[in-house]
Amino acid sequence: MSTYSDAPPLRWRAELSGQNWKAFSAAWLGYATDGFDFVLITLVLTEIAKDFHLSSVTAATLVSAAFVSRWFGGLAIGALGDRLGRRPAMVLSIALYAVGSVLCGFSWDYWSLFAFRMVVGLGMAGEYSASATYVIESWPRRIRNTASGMLLSGYPVGSVLAAEAYRWVVPHSNWRVLFWIGILPVVLAVYLRRRLPEAAEWQQEHDTGARPAGATGLLFGGRRKVWNLPICVIAALSLLVVLRGQSLAVTLLLVALLVACFAALSVQFAGRLWPVVVALMVTVFSAFLYSWPLQSLLPTYLKTELHYDPAQVSNALLYAGFGYAVGSVVAGYLGDRFGTRRAYTGMLIASLAFVYPVFALGRGHTVALWVLLFLLLGTSQGASGILPKYVSEHYPVRLRAAGLGFSYNVGALGGAAAPVLGAKLAGPLSLGTSIAVLGFALTAVVVLLVGFDVPGRIQRAADRRRAEPPARLASTTTEKV
Repeated sequence: MSTYSDAPPLRWRAELSGQNWKAFSAAWLGYATDGFDFVLITLVLTEIAKDFHLSSVTAATLVSAAFVSRWFGGLAIGALGDRLGRRPAMVLSIALYAVGSVLCGFSWDYWSLFAFRMVVGLGMAGEYSASATYVIESWPRRIRNTASGMLLSGYPVGSVLAAEAYRWVVPHSNWRVLFWIGILPVVLAVYLRRRLPEAAEWQQEHDTGARPAGATGLLFGGRRKVWNLPICVIAALSLLVVLRGQSLAVTLLLVALLVACFAALSVQFAGRLWPVVVALMVTVFSAFLYSWPLQSLLPTYLKTELHYDPAQVSNALLYAGFGYAVGSVVAGYLGDRFGTRRAYTGMLIASLAFVYPVFALGRGHTVALWVLLFLLLGTSQGASGILPKYVSEHYPVRLRAAGLGFSYNVGALGGAAAPVLGAKLAGPLSLGTSIAVLGFALTAVVVLLVGFDVPGRIQRAADRRRAEPPARLASTTTEKV
C-alpha cells in the first residue's frame, strides 16, 4: 500500500505553508503533552506500589489500565472526527487525558487510580486517531510520512520532560505532584487547537456532501445497540479479568472471547473491509508487544536491577527519549523517500542489533548504556512514527479517522498485555531478559507482517474471493448457451 518515489531527496520544507506549520504545531504540542501525561505512571510505579502495597505484577496493570479504554475511545472520538471534523475531536481528546491525569494525583487506592488511568486512555486514543489524521490530511500528500514521523516525535519529547520532572519533583515532594503538573501545557494546546482551520481533505469531502461513515451510528444505532452494547461490556469485563491474573486456561478462554467480540464489531463497522481491519489490529497488537515492555518497564528495570537513583534514571530516559524523537523524524523522511513499509521494516531490522547489548550491560557502563538506549529507541520506537501512516493508508477518507482510531487502539491492547507479560516473565528470567525476549521476538513478527503487507494481501484476497462467484456463474451461463 505504500508508495515508492523516484524523486530526488525531498525538499519538503519548500512545500509547506504557514498554515501547514500551524496545524502541525498544535497537533505536536498535544502529542508532547500526551507523552508527558502518559509515561508518568511508568516513572513512579515503584513509589505507587509501595504506597498502595502492590506486587510488581499488580502495579504493572496500572500501566495497562489506559489501554483497556483506548479501543472504545479510538472508536468514539474517531467517529466524532469523521462526522464533525478533526479539530473538535482533537480538542476533546486532549481535554480528556488532561483531566484523567490530574485525577490520578487524587487517587486513594488501586481501583481509583485504575479508573482514572482509563480516562487517560480515552483521551490518548482520540489523540492518535484525531491528531494523526488531521496532520496527515493537512500536509501535501508526497510528504505525509514526514508529517507522521515528525508528529510522533512529540511523544518522546514529552516523555523526556516527564523524566526531568521526575528527577526534580519526586525526591523533594510526592509522586502525586507529577500528575498535577501535567495540566499546565494543556491550556496552551487547547487554545491553539480551537483556532485551527479544519483539515483540508476532510473539508473537501464534507463540502461535496459525502456522508461520513459514522462508526458510532453503525455500531450503536437502531437495533444494533441491543447486541453491541453487551458485546462492549463483555469485552471490557474480559479485559479487566485478564489483567488481574488468572489461570492459563481461563486467560486463553477470555482472550478467545475478546477476539470474537472485536471481530464482530469489525464486521459491522467496516463492512467488506473487515478483513483488513482485523489484520491491522493484529499488526498493531504485535507492535505494542515489542515496544511497550521497554517503554513501560525500563524505569523499573533501571531502579530495581541496576539500582539507579532518580537522577540516573532521568539521564537514561533522556537519551532514550531523544533517540525515539530523532528516530521518528528519520523514519518519516525515509518513508517518503523509499516507501512506508521499506522504511518501517528496515529500521526494525536495524533495531535487533541493539536489543541484547542494552540488557547485557551492568551498572558500571553508564555512558555505553545511554548510547545504546539512544540507538535502540531511535530504531525500534522511532520506526513507529510512521505506523499511523501505514494504518491510515488502508482506509478511504470517509472512514479514515474512525478506522485508524478503532484498529490502532484495539491493537494497542498489546500495550495492556506488555507490562503484565514482562513482569510475569521476570519471575523465571529477569526483568531485563524478559524485556529483551519480548522485544526481539515481536519485532521479528512485525517485520514479517508489515514487510509483506499482510493486511493488504488479506483484503485483496477477500475481495477476489467475493468477486469469484459471479464470474463462475457467468462462465457457466455462457457454456450452456
